Amino acid sequence: MDPKLGRMAASLLAVLLLLEGGMFSSHSLPPALLEKVFQYIDLHQDEFVQTLKEWVAIESDSVQPVPRFRQELFRMMAVAADTLQRLGARVTSVDMGSQQLPDGQSLPIPPVILAELGNDPTKGTVCFYGHLDVQPADQGDGWLTDPYVLTEVDGKLYGRGTTDNKGPVLAWINAVSAFRALEQDLPVNIKFIIEGMEEAGSVALEELVEKEKNRFFSGVDYIVISDNLWISQRKPAITYGTRGNSYFTVEVKCRDQDFHSGTFGGILHEPMADLVALLGSLVDSSGHILVPGIYDEVAPLTEEEINTYKAIHLDLEEYRNSSRVEKFLFDTKEEILMHLWRYPSLSIHGIEGAFDEPGAKTVIPGQVIGKFSIRLVPHMNVSVVEKQVTRHLEDVFSKRNSSNKMVVSMTLGLHPWIANINDTQYLAAKRAIRTVFGTEPDMIRDGSTIPIAKMFQEIVHKSVVLIPLGAVDDGEHSQNEKINRWNYIEGTKLFAAFFLEMAQLH
Repeated sequence: MDPKLGRMAASLLAVLLLLEGGMFSSHSLPPALLEKVFQYIDLHQDEFVQTLKEWVAIESDSVQPVPRFRQELFRMMAVAADTLQRLGARVTSVDMGSQQLPDGQSLPIPPVILAELGNDPTKGTVCFYGHLDVQPADQGDGWLTDPYVLTEVDGKLYGRGTTDNKGPVLAWINAVSAFRALEQDLPVNIKFIIEGMEEAGSVALEELVEKEKNRFFSGVDYIVISDNLWISQRKPAITYGTRGNSYFTVEVKCRDQDFHSGTFGGILHEPMADLVALLGSLVDSSGHILVPGIYDEVAPLTEEEINTYKAIHLDLEEYRNSSRVEKFLFDTKEEILMHLWRYPSLSIHGIEGAFDEPGAKTVIPGQVIGKFSIRLVPHMNVSVVEKQVTRHLEDVFSKRNSSNKMVVSMTLGLHPWIANINDTQYLAAKRAIRTVFGTEPDMIRDGSTIPIAKMFQEIVHKSVVLIPLGAVDDGEHSQNEKINRWNYIEGTKLFAAFFLEMAQLH
């Protein structure tokens, strides 16, 4: 089908569903307004793509701490602030100070944008969080096109930041602009918090949110994040939970210098042998974590939860093929999803200090550091997990009777997040998805960690929802990152319909 005809059909479907109160809808949004908004979005989609192209061209890399990229980040935030001001928003660019780097260098942190549109006390207030910084990208790393030149191929918009997170941020802004252009009142009050350091750990953001808790966030009813992906290529999703993460290092040391294996091999407790034994004691071949007590606090599985997994559309064969793996640990959709989302997992990431270059080097490392992490799920506690892991490794190490020294450290501890899917904005998001896509959304969790969701929930004490726009194959953080034009434009309609649904339900 011609893409334009497809978009017109989607708009027509939405209007018919609303007019007839069909199988997807028992309520009634204003159909004339919705049709106007959708039509406006379709007619102006090339402009929306052009704006995304301009934003992608700004190399707003927050990961590489060099002045040129910091200048680009400041430019990106200024462009976004100007865009919001032209929509009539009241914009504050908050100075975030500077970042001290391990080498003693100091770099300025890009400002955080706080913006407000509307302050009608009779309306609900929705706050959108997004980020405009990106992961590093270089064409020489395997990109088929210049990562900072938006390139459309077969309806796919390739470029760094297209799906993570410039595209979704612009989709929200585009939805607002449609109401503004049609001289329609916004159905809800809208606030924005947009940062430029998410990929580098959201430096200083938590302190700002805490400071603004009773000011900028005081009137906020709901918080929306769009910074993850669907679980399929064509079926939309709503995300209501993410796993946490505890990252560990385990260091085994004999001395500062390495040894020659011909001179010392056979008479030492070798640090690498100790470390391999320690890492090998953490997880078995079926993925089961061997740390005693680690599963004690995992939330019990309910029948309702199992039915949620059954309802999700996931083609296991397609998923396996797109992942380019021969076999997963589990054979059913439900088992795969549960072990990605609701059970903890342990991954071993690497060994520092070991010989890893090409060739043969007969060295015994004098000191090695193993790195691994555990993805946490409700209701696991970071500090409890830290104690369990430390105790387990100490027990394993003591049984080896090694003369080496071992030190276990948890370098990162992020709690899991889960929301109440019966909250108003979850219902509004479901209804908006039915209107735009003509289907029920997949209700999903994310196996990775999105600390910002937990942070907002704990500090601001408001309902948080993740409404992803990107397809499962968008390749965020990877080479050839993209967002489909269809996802970008229909996602803009989704946010517009969401505003109207929130107005009805608030």
